[in-house]
Amino acid sequence: MKKILFENNKNVISTCLKINRIKNHLSQSQLAAKMQMLGINLDQQMISKIENNTRMVTDYELACFSMALDVSVGDLLENFYQQYRR
Repeated sequence: MKKILFENNKNVISTCLKINRIKNHLSQSQLAAKMQMLGINLDQQMISKIENNTRMVTDYELACFSMALDVSVGDLLENFYQQYRR
């Protein structure tokens, strides 16, 4: 299987995901439950791996995180945009 990394990162939303989860007063387990309601089979350990940048995020998961946290996809990608805008 081909490994896909972006500057040694498995995803680019890890920090913003955690910040927005905490702003919404959600535990990782609570966020996982909200994601499961949206049809995404994630558990607390997978949320932890995403926040610790050791698991990739699919585009569908990104869209569902956005809905579950009531933020825009851009909000979750904010650090990426700030780092790579010139």
